[in-house]
Amino acid sequence: MFFNRMESGRASISDAVYMEVITGLHGTSVPNILAAACLAMVGAITIYETGDMVTAGLTVTGVLVAIVRLVEVFAFRRRLARAPQLGRAEAARWERRYVAGTIVTALILGVFAARSIVLGDALCCVMAVGIGFGFGAGVVARLALRPVAALLDLIAIAAPAAIVTLMQPDLRHVGLGLLILMYVAASFEMVRLSFNASINQITLKRQFEQMSRIDPMTGLANRSVLATDLPAMLAAGTIAVHTLDLDRFKEANDRFGHPVGDALLKQVALRLKAIAETHDLVVRMGGDEFVLVQRAGHDAEAVAQRIVQTIGAPYDIDGQTVEIGVSVGIAVAPDDGRTADALLSRSDKALYRAKQNRGGYVLARELRIMDKTASGRLVSDGLAA
Repeated sequence: MFFNRMESGRASISDAVYMEVITGLHGTSVPNILAAACLAMVGAITIYETGDMVTAGLTVTGVLVAIVRLVEVFAFRRRLARAPQLGRAEAARWERRYVAGTIVTALILGVFAARSIVLGDALCCVMAVGIGFGFGAGVVARLALRPVAALLDLIAIAAPAAIVTLMQPDLRHVGLGLLILMYVAASFEMVRLSFNASINQITLKRQFEQMSRIDPMTGLANRSVLATDLPAMLAAGTIAVHTLDLDRFKEANDRFGHPVGDALLKQVALRLKAIAETHDLVVRMGGDEFVLVQRAGHDAEAVAQRIVQTIGAPYDIDGQTVEIGVSVGIAVAPDDGRTADALLSRSDKALYRAKQNRGGYVLARELRIMDKTASGRLVSDGLAA
């Protein structure tokens, strides 16, 4: 039942939280380096003191596994820096490889400690068991969000040494074996507590981050989202930026009052959401200004027509009919710009022309054509003069 609860909690983690967890697992290479260094040092001392070849084999194997795990960590970091963005399925594969590496390392350290106990050198035994306990503490800290993996690691570390000690007939070895088992039980209790606390903390963090991106009145994204999401959408392919400004909104707000004006903005937001496709972005810039970023820019003019018709339809607010219009400026990448700033600037210029035309929509490419025509006329007039 306990493991079912753990796994259901894991499955309910959002993609964003899950990605943060997996990134955190690969966030440092220091534990691997320290574990390999400690194993190499204690292994060398044990081999020197006892001449045991089994210890030599375990030491070499442990160092090689640590090197492979270091390579894996750096490979993950390089993958994270490349496009496309890491998805949940791929992240799960990286997680499985990471967990497999920790279990193999834990098993090597556990067998290493058991072998040291069998050899009977007291100081070497203390050092070997100490490495295992230290690695176990690291497991509690690093794998708290992966409790099943943490338990497997703790068992792999403790089981070989516990079996060897409990098989010895004297009270000291039995006592050491029981201490190791109690250490595992206490460690897993810490994992359980850390799991619950960490998931709650990460989830709250994500919720607060999401709230900071939302316009409280309309529930749309706020203007800060454009700075982060628009460049990413632009990098993914062709987009169209529709910059909107409501016509006659101020008159309606003054005539019917601010509560009606607020309700009107909420209804405008709902209509824009209905127009937008699943992966489009709708932003309230502030006041009565909005931006709709269309993921597929090939039908930008058709979408602009829908915006004008839908937003311009009458509104029924508390039994009062309110009529407004909308002006829209459209810039399409890459023809109208290859950067977020360029697209926003050109859609703003097109919006300004639409406002001059008293509503409707204007494409940025139309302004470019008009500017070229005007420039050509100036040149012709100059030559004629």
